[in-house]
Amino acid sequence: MNPDDRAGGTPPAVRLSGISKRFGAVQANRDVDLEVARGSIHGIIGENGAGKSTLVSILYGFYEADAGRIEIDGHVVAIRSSAAAIAQGIGMVHQHFMLVPTFTVLENVMLGAEGGPLLARGAAETRAELLDLSTAYGLEVDPDAKVGDLAVGLQQRVEILKALRRGARILILDEPTGVLTPDETGRLFDILRGLRREGVTILLITHKLREIMAVTDRVSVMRQGEMVAHRETASTTPEELAELMVGRRVAAMPRRELVAALGVDAGGGGTPRARSRPQPNAGALEVRGLGWRDARGITRLSDVSLTLREGEILGLAGVAGNGQSELLDVLSGIATPQSGVIRIGERIINRDRPAGPAELRALGLAHVPEDRHRRGVVLGFTAQENAVLGYQHGPAAGDGRLLSPAALACHCAALMKRFDVRPAAPGLRMSGFSGGNQQKLVLAREIEAEPRILLVGQPTRGVDIGAIEFIHGEILKLRDQGCAILLVSVELDEILALADRVAVMNAGRIVGERRLSGIDAEDRSEIGLMMAGIARIREPAAARPAASPEAGSAEA
Repeated sequence: MNPDDRAGGTPPAVRLSGISKRFGAVQANRDVDLEVARGSIHGIIGENGAGKSTLVSILYGFYEADAGRIEIDGHVVAIRSSAAAIAQGIGMVHQHFMLVPTFTVLENVMLGAEGGPLLARGAAETRAELLDLSTAYGLEVDPDAKVGDLAVGLQQRVEILKALRRGARILILDEPTGVLTPDETGRLFDILRGLRREGVTILLITHKLREIMAVTDRVSVMRQGEMVAHRETASTTPEELAELMVGRRVAAMPRRELVAALGVDAGGGGTPRARSRPQPNAGALEVRGLGWRDARGITRLSDVSLTLREGEILGLAGVAGNGQSELLDVLSGIATPQSGVIRIGERIINRDRPAGPAELRALGLAHVPEDRHRRGVVLGFTAQENAVLGYQHGPAAGDGRLLSPAALACHCAALMKRFDVRPAAPGLRMSGFSGGNQQKLVLAREIEAEPRILLVGQPTRGVDIGAIEFIHGEILKLRDQGCAILLVSVELDEILALADRVAVMNAGRIVGERRLSGIDAEDRSEIGLMMAGIARIREPAAARPAASPEAGSAEA
């Protein structure tokens, strides 16, 4: 709280008192109090399902609280809709952007606030306002660009401009960096600091403690629907916040794994992880000379070669948009290779002999997609239905001919218990779960299949500290059981925490590969430069794995 507030001077921008909200049997918020000082950046953290998104959704008018009071600038207000929130000067940037891809930036900013039936006049006024806002807050973006053609970071700028154009003095950002690269995240934080200097109050919902420490003035911690702590950011540590979030001391992990879980810098590379497991065995999946172009003829994969070995995690690092997503699509059977060869056991997959996702599952390959909403779940289906997607002909779903609701519920309940999915409600629609709990159910479904090969994209995107710890443990356990794992992540810390080897993609090519038995700050810097296309990792010949005679070198 601002000292002036305690002295009876300027009231806080936001004061929530006794906020409670229940959804059926689930108590999402319980008697929550929160004060946010005017012109500050205030973080709200907590595990997935802790009630963070519900709380800010009440503030933005998506939900109406069952009990409690909302004050804006010292005045008690009733916020029963998003329109009412906007009228109070509250704006929100959602985790999944609310933009029309085929519209221009200008059209998206105007949408819902056209300024009358004469669109030409409204467009001219909006264009002038965009220019003023862009200059004032460092939010430069081409108003005539089609939103679908913009990078994710620029699309987020459009969302912020939409809110500011509607007069937002209080801006809520829900997991704003979940789809951003590190560079885009840094630029976003510069924008947030600029907004703060101009007097805008910002509520930042995130699970990444590095971000809390980097950009907030104050942080509040939620756990199981309750507000459990408030801290001045300068007076706390990531470790303390992690313990407050999960209600216990974070399990004693090797330093590098703790770094990835907390989302803080390694401080020089940390201590190498202990390796108390068998050495990796033969190649489970081999890729040679893979090439693929998109519908516009743009090359997305060029001469990609790699080997996945049993009992080993190969981490694929790179700035988003350099071919990682397309590689996962081709390897999982969603897209067909246009050149090159994929080998799984005796099965050769190429342009003339493609394999779809169902055949690849039969060959022992499981896939956790990067975008769970587009590829991993059906939001309108129940959790128990999502728990067998792709495996609906197996025993978990019934007798193979008809789905058995009882079998589905029993199977899903067991997965929920093992993977701590909250709430433990197999009959709840998937849209009713937080993003982190959706992710845990997708992982549970694929890991339960006991795959020989696991392709996993962004495994902890939008996931809290406790769930990160658990998910990392499950991935390592699967590796130790002999599974060959390809891990794709834009979080370099996550790759350094889990992978046995790292390969880096740039412009659709694998530009280097390295073992991770030990890595120092210089190695990390070299990997970062290579991700940016500036340098290429060159591993000493003695450290390189031997190539199989028939497959050729694993390096591109």
